[in-house]
Amino acid sequence: MLQLPLVVTAQVDLVLLLVSALALWTRLSGLSSPNSVVFDEVYYGQFVSLYMKRVFFIDDSGPPLGHMILAAGAYLGGFDGNFVWNRIGAEYPDSMNVWSLRLFPALCGALSVPLVYCLSLELGVSYVSALGSALLFLLENALIVQSRFMLLESVLIFFMLLSFFCYLRFHNTCHRSWFSYSWLLLSGASIAAAVGVKYMGLLSYLLLLGVACVHTWKLIGDCSFSHLSVCVHVVCRVVCLVVVPVLLYVLWFYVHLSVLHRSGPHDQLMSSAFQATLEGGLSRITQGQPLEVAYGSQVTLRNAASNPVPCWLHSHKANYPIRYENGRGSSHQQQVTCYPFKDVNNWWIIKDPLRQELVVGTPPRPVRHGDVIQLVHGMTSRFLNSHDVAAPMSPHAQEVSGYINYNVSMAPQNMWTVEISNRESDGEVWKTILSDVRLIHLNTSAVLKLSGASLPDWGFHQLEVIAEKLFSSPSSSQSWTVEEHRYGTSQEQRERELELHSPTHIDWKMLTAKQENSEHKYSSTPSEWLTLETNIAYWLHSSTNAQIHLIGNPVSWAIANVSLLVYQLLAVVYMLRRRRGFKDVTDDTVSVSLLPALCYLHLLSPALLEHVHSHLLRTLAQRRAMTVCVTALAVSVLLSYQNFCPLTYGSPQLSASDLQRLKWRESWDILYRRH
Repeated sequence: MLQLPLVVTAQVDLVLLLVSALALWTRLSGLSSPNSVVFDEVYYGQFVSLYMKRVFFIDDSGPPLGHMILAAGAYLGGFDGNFVWNRIGAEYPDSMNVWSLRLFPALCGALSVPLVYCLSLELGVSYVSALGSALLFLLENALIVQSRFMLLESVLIFFMLLSFFCYLRFHNTCHRSWFSYSWLLLSGASIAAAVGVKYMGLLSYLLLLGVACVHTWKLIGDCSFSHLSVCVHVVCRVVCLVVVPVLLYVLWFYVHLSVLHRSGPHDQLMSSAFQATLEGGLSRITQGQPLEVAYGSQVTLRNAASNPVPCWLHSHKANYPIRYENGRGSSHQQQVTCYPFKDVNNWWIIKDPLRQELVVGTPPRPVRHGDVIQLVHGMTSRFLNSHDVAAPMSPHAQEVSGYINYNVSMAPQNMWTVEISNRESDGEVWKTILSDVRLIHLNTSAVLKLSGASLPDWGFHQLEVIAEKLFSSPSSSQSWTVEEHRYGTSQEQRERELELHSPTHIDWKMLTAKQENSEHKYSSTPSEWLTLETNIAYWLHSSTNAQIHLIGNPVSWAIANVSLLVYQLLAVVYMLRRRRGFKDVTDDTVSVSLLPALCYLHLLSPALLEHVHSHLLRTLAQRRAMTVCVTALAVSVLLSYQNFCPLTYGSPQLSASDLQRLKWRESWDILYRRH
């Protein structure tokens, strides 16, 4: 029977509620200000726009989950993707919901503060130390700046903290019930999200696996568990911390590829087969083209290794120089290269060596694995040729050329054997896009290959194509794919040139991945951040001194660095003394003292102070003196935070003299206008 009255008893941690409220206030208040592009919003915003338009892209700096989270905020705010992210400081239009663009990073930054509090408690420190860790996070100017804009650092930190909190919660309760494995499952999901946001999260994943391995090793040695129970525990941990993260990591890419189904600027970085699945782009070109390559087919051949910049087998009306710069001679025949742009000179004709026709017969005769063919350049009618002449940039390999008969006893060697590498899955017939083909030179058994070297001025800096003897194992640089394909109908050269000049698609040049050889102008070394020697200007008002900088709270950073140094010294002293038989602290205290170093310095500082207060200070006077010092440090952290708030929030604007007073280090680049 139901017993009345129904009573629910709940425990509420008011400190946790307080730090949560303060974190939300410091991260979310005035989130739409400034109403202009701030620092790397110019970078991430481009990807958000592509998401809104469902246009495919690749960001080679990180996985897609972080971009999807930013795009989710933009979607909630009704952003249609129509904004040009071309410069820092560009004003957002009134119709754009800036608050929603920055919402999820701000929420992650705010939730990290109570997470630090809970994580500290799971590490076994006191409530006072946990509060200290939360306050250090709360009043950290650099973390606030990273949280308040459309950036990914706060999202990464949140998932990393969540994964460690969930794991420690599991570790502290795993012997009570099997329900505790839900915490371990959430830990695996969180660390997968961290890796899915930025590859930097992989370091935390390895750290988490290391801690889990140590704990699992101890579990295996616990004889109070049966063999079956130990096996079940180990399997559950492997599933939660290995299988689930891997599956989720793959899921992020699956969702990314499912959402972005339209052709975009990065298509050419992908295989031809993938491009053909996107709306527009290559799919418009390949739609309706013949699948099976036949004798007489007109094709373009893309090299499988030409990434991130793709290239196609190419020739043009220019010959190799008679002699190279080093004095070596060449055949002086027509150049054959790999060209990184769509071009009419990329077209080749598949010819049967036993017939003169360059058109497809009726019915078409498909080319099969093992067939011997000739390749005729569409615009110049030169045959693809190779011979025992050293390649221009790779003298160990043979030159590849378009054959010219100079009547100098250099007979043509223009027969090539078709080898379909993936015929087990796609059959013996050479197919458009699907077949990966190697072309083996019949006379020398050398394989047509992209060397990767760039030709000099005489070769227009195009990529070198060579024929290399089959001494090495097959590689992607030897593999070619038919990308564009049509059945040739023009036998005469002039008619064929007109046909090739009327392509089945609109000509366009590719946007390729940007290869940065020089360092980013805001780049810095880890040592410069440890000492706060550098800062980054995120935003400057167009007409006033209002500005935002990535600068850490100098007092809390100093405390963190000193704590790390003291922690290391204490660890060495304790280790040496325990080696000599002196146990200054219990084993439980040692294990608790070791854990904070696995997370962040702001978690370490309060835990270390608590350890000093509890285990190293012997008298009441010493502990009172330490309490006074800690109080003074806490006030200093608060004052330092307040002092740098104008550079954290961009308001209020300061005068030039006030900004000069904030330049605590000469190396800081504080901007100001003199009025």
